[in-house]
Amino acid sequence: MVVRKDIDTFCRFARVSRETITTFENYEKMLLKSNKKLNLIGKSTESQIWMRHFLDSYQAIDFIEENTENLIDIGSGAGFPGIVLAALAKEKKIPLKTYLIEKSPKKSKFLKGTILGLNLNAEVINENVFEYKTKLKNPVFIVRAFKPLKVVLELMHKISDNWKKIIIFMGKTGENELLQASKIWNIEYKKRVSITNSDSSILEINSYKKK
Repeated sequence: MVVRKDIDTFCRFARVSRETITTFENYEKMLLKSNKKLNLIGKSTESQIWMRHFLDSYQAIDFIEENTENLIDIGSGAGFPGIVLAALAKEKKIPLKTYLIEKSPKKSKFLKGTILGLNLNAEVINENVFEYKTKLKNPVFIVRAFKPLKVVLELMHKISDNWKKIIIFMGKTGENELLQASKIWNIEYKKRVSITNSDSSILEINSYKKK
């Protein structure tokens, strides 16, 4: 049997069952097949799916409590991190439903097919998040590769007033984004360096209000 180094590296960080690894293998196949037409991920990252996308998404599970009922992935795109977290919730038996908000009809169709194919407790909302009106009970919002922090905070302020927490993946510009946002908002947060890139981090926001 040929052991793939990328999957082996993923498994050293992520302690998951063989069944979940199979789920991610199937997800990878769906991604690569659909990426030819939909441009779900950058062509240059097709060989880095397990580290760049799966493991990067995986680390957010540490911020999600077992009593979380609703997880909302803003601008889900190819399903990162929402699909990955839905698969992990299934393994850990967390009674969590994941909602993937995606404005592109074609990407939404891909997400729906992926959820069905992987048998996940998730739902796609084909909607522009800036027009999002659905109210869910104490949701956790999660945001990866979407908009600058200042825009995300303005958006959350408009569309929800009963959220539990907001989890945001921050890239190389994260420190500056946090500095700029802090000029407008008093933000209560925790931050952790990403396990996939030392220049990136994950921000857990528990509350914020305008100054």
